[in-house]
Amino acid sequence: MAVRDLLWEALRRRPRHLVRLLAWSFAEAAPSFASGQAIAHALDDGFAAGRPMTGLGWLAMLAAAWLAAAVGARQVLLSIAAVVEPFRDTLLRRVVGGTLHRAATSGAGPDSAAVARLNRQVELARDSFGAVIAVVRSFLFSVVGVVLGVLTLMGAVLPLVILPLVAGLALFLMSLPAMARLQRELILAEERTSASVAAMVDGLRDVTACGAEERVAAGVGRDVDHQARTSRSLARLTAARTLSLAVGGWLPILMVLAATPSLVRDGATAGVILGTLTYVAQSLTPALGSLVQGVGVNGVRLVVALERIVQTSARPAAAAPGSAKLPRGVLLRLRGVTFAYGPRADPVISDLDLAVRDGDHLAVVGPSGIGKSTVAALVAGILRPRSGRILIGGVPVGNLDRADLCRARVLIPQEAYVFRGTLGENLTYLADEPSESEIDKAVDAVGMTDLARRLGGYAAEVDPSELSSGERQLIALTRAYLSPARLVLLDEATCHLDPAAEARAEEAFAGRDGTLIVIAHRLTSALRARRVLVMDGTRAQVGTHEEMVAASPLYRDLMGRWESPVTTEA
Repeated sequence: MAVRDLLWEALRRRPRHLVRLLAWSFAEAAPSFASGQAIAHALDDGFAAGRPMTGLGWLAMLAAAWLAAAVGARQVLLSIAAVVEPFRDTLLRRVVGGTLHRAATSGAGPDSAAVARLNRQVELARDSFGAVIAVVRSFLFSVVGVVLGVLTLMGAVLPLVILPLVAGLALFLMSLPAMARLQRELILAEERTSASVAAMVDGLRDVTACGAEERVAAGVGRDVDHQARTSRSLARLTAARTLSLAVGGWLPILMVLAATPSLVRDGATAGVILGTLTYVAQSLTPALGSLVQGVGVNGVRLVVALERIVQTSARPAAAAPGSAKLPRGVLLRLRGVTFAYGPRADPVISDLDLAVRDGDHLAVVGPSGIGKSTVAALVAGILRPRSGRILIGGVPVGNLDRADLCRARVLIPQEAYVFRGTLGENLTYLADEPSESEIDKAVDAVGMTDLARRLGGYAAEVDPSELSSGERQLIALTRAYLSPARLVLLDEATCHLDPAAEARAEEAFAGRDGTLIVIAHRLTSALRARRVLVMDGTRAQVGTHEEMVAASPLYRDLMGRWESPVTTEA
């Protein structure tokens, strides 16, 4: 249904160009009606009757029809482009929008490889859409011209032309589902092959160093072989297209020739027979061939490409109040979570148990590289643990669909993501249509009022390259503040702010309805938090600041170094 809606919307939004396309199609299709008429009359009324000038006049009329068709063809191409190019822009916005949404909600940054693959699908959809419009329109106008022309010559001939055409179309339509299935498999196989080859090239040094050449080559080879098998299966279906073209395009010629004696007895002239054959050979058969090729290849590619674009770039719709699977009170629980970056690597997180109640404010501290950001990525669902369970609202993170996960948590990483667009679009990207007063409240709470005024207000265009790291962090923090997520994860998301601005932002989130987890880069974040999770590489301890000072030597050491005065010599 989504694919059909996309196509219908692309046509419905360009009515003026569609009218122009139909108008010029009449001119382009002029030879479809004029060819048989001109040949029949040139023969019967001209050359066969001893009036060569009359025959030449009819042929001149046919030449004029072809000139009109040439002018019409140019205008038709321009009209098709006017419909297809906005369609391409719509698809690109959908792809980029979906990518931006995933980047903003996951904190993982944009997946440039996925964008490149989807951009290829967009270009494929654009080209296929234009080709389908061209061939379907040409076929319909050609069939109408041929039917009217044959009826004008001799109505008794029409069944000999139309019945085989209907049979050929039926054979072609019956083969379309199998073509669509194989074309879909081929696109997926191409993506898998591209991904496996890219991964192999990126890790070539590691593959060689580990002696894994044979294993990696076997994996890539399987993907290549699967793509080749799918391509061969799709190629075999061309036989169905050839059969439908033979039945619908060439069988009418044989039937007309076989019925010629009977038609002559009924009054058909040589011009009528030759004109009918001209209609079939010069108009109907080429139009059917273009339709079979265009829809059988480009039409199938169009549908499959749009399905891929819709599936992989869709943004989760905002859930209606009370419709999300998660309860309002989010409870985060980690049970025996272990994670390592690689099957043989030492665990970064080992057997971690943690419970964070709704409304809690937790700071995660520890030395650099100890795994603090890994904890945030695990909770956000970006990474999957080797063992153990992570539950939000009692539901395993892996079981939540994207819409529920996005409404349950938001992660702001150290390098905040801002996209080209208005400031308002950047701030409300994750929100459920907030009012301007709600935006004002969030902007004031996080501390970006001066920045919003300096940028020119919510309608001002934002160029990320012209913003400092701290300004991008303020925009991302306000975006997270406006989101419906009950769990906010700040992974050093204030590291580019000065201490006062950092304190204001964290206090804003602490006062916001929900749960806050801060990956601390300054120990002042731990002092502001209700509880502290101390990670020391062998175990993790959680408690209040006072409890951690008493129980954790590492925490005391970190606090002592932070609180020690810096002395300078005079």
